[in-house]
Amino acid sequence: MRHLQACLFLFLYLSIPAAAQTSIPRLGQLDVQHYAFQLELSDKTDQITASAMVTIRFLQPLSSFTLDLVKQGEDGKGMNVLAVKEGENPVKFNHEGESLAISPEPPLQAGEERTFLILYQGIPADGLIIDQNKYGERTFFGDNWPDRAHHWLPCVDHPSDKAAVDFIVTAPDHYQVVANGIQIEETNLDDETKLTHWRESVPLPMKVAVIGAARFGVQYAGEVDGIPVTSWVYRQDREAGFYDYALGVEVLDFFTSYIGPYPYRKLANVQSKTRYGGMENASNIFYYENSVDGQRSEEDLIAHEVAHQWFGNSASEQNWHHIWLSEGFATYGASLYMEYKYGRERLVERLQTERQQVVAYASRRAAPIVDTTVTNWNALLNPNSYQKGAWVLHMLRRKVGEQAFWNGLRRYYALFRGGNALTIDFQRTMEAASKQGLSGFFQQWLYRSGQPKLEVEWVKPRKNRLQFTIRQVQEGPAFTFPLDIQAISGGGGASQTWTVEVEEKTTEVNVRCKFEPGQVILDPDTWLLFSK
Repeated sequence: MRHLQACLFLFLYLSIPAAAQTSIPRLGQLDVQHYAFQLELSDKTDQITASAMVTIRFLQPLSSFTLDLVKQGEDGKGMNVLAVKEGENPVKFNHEGESLAISPEPPLQAGEERTFLILYQGIPADGLIIDQNKYGERTFFGDNWPDRAHHWLPCVDHPSDKAAVDFIVTAPDHYQVVANGIQIEETNLDDETKLTHWRESVPLPMKVAVIGAARFGVQYAGEVDGIPVTSWVYRQDREAGFYDYALGVEVLDFFTSYIGPYPYRKLANVQSKTRYGGMENASNIFYYENSVDGQRSEEDLIAHEVAHQWFGNSASEQNWHHIWLSEGFATYGASLYMEYKYGRERLVERLQTERQQVVAYASRRAAPIVDTTVTNWNALLNPNSYQKGAWVLHMLRRKVGEQAFWNGLRRYYALFRGGNALTIDFQRTMEAASKQGLSGFFQQWLYRSGQPKLEVEWVKPRKNRLQFTIRQVQEGPAFTFPLDIQAISGGGGASQTWTVEVEEKTTEVNVRCKFEPGQVILDPDTWLLFSK
């Protein structure tokens, strides 16, 4: 995502206590295998009439289980459950607040798989955005991140529970409907109503399982390794939108070539009403309305959201505290694409801007990237998760070397494709790829707040020698890092660069230098996250 401005939690193997991880017992009790959502949309009302066929594998014996679904409130928004069935048999249920408790007979046994039908209706308070687009036309767009799917879909609304999804949507026939997966059917039921069926057989977290319905212009933009790429834009933006979103083809080709096989069977780039700059819905990316301008000005946004298909959607964070495995990876993924297409100068330009954003955020709030104190998941949409996460990957790239870095990324995706990971899983993957111990690196950059703040003085004690005194003046203990220092002569005719391994709050180093420096530059090649 790009922001405008049976799952058992593993013990962490760093110094972070396991108790700091959010514990949700339900996630160890059941594992949803498949959802089939049937939705009826109307122009006469915002109410949806719906059913959900949910197939669940139970991991423990249970007398009841709980799905997430927001109940209708005093404002008239929310869902009313009309019935729950197993086959033809009614099932007892209790719907309160945001929980739907289901008590089947006979009770549930460990290892068995059972299917339940939930009939419901209501006006979504969130999650499914029903609104006019910028041209005054009515639209419907799912916008589930981080856990807003249960405003309109009964589900396990947590990134660690993944399931295959079918969306079967009945709507007035002037709408085109897009969703995850591939289109199975499109049928005009009568002169006014159309049914559209999309199926995604790859298990998804509910944060990225959505539909969109609007008066679209749709274009086949091309394909990469047999994966079709399509553009879905408001009909008024047809020409500009098709031009802008066609970039998705070359972006998809880059990540497929450098990371590994694309995890889904299509890529649709969709103009939408998402509240975010972009929302990385699996195989079905939603971009904000004004991302279309006919100038291809949002190439980096497209790269960010396409990168998410590998990192965040397929290889997903086990819980929201490790969101940097999604957002940091997508942010740096976009930079890698821009470096590939435009050269290292573009990468450096982006990193320098992002470094400023990280430092500014750290001055307002001292928090680590993996911040287990956060309970409002939207608060994680901050420069730590995005820009600092990207910087961690960039510094890791230098530390382990180019070949090990790319091998590690590919291996991480291969290991956790379709699954979930914590930061320790990525650390171990990179340690294996680089044959280095990385616990110190991960500890200081991901579980500690801030970054080095440096003051550097130099003197020339002898004709051919230069002495640097490097001080870390940030609060707290020293960081450990390599620091490149470049000296340039007064006339610019000579220059020399040294790499100093900094481990203490004060480091002195004496180097050979034949000229009198007119200028000293820290980190000339942009490899270190620091402030001055």
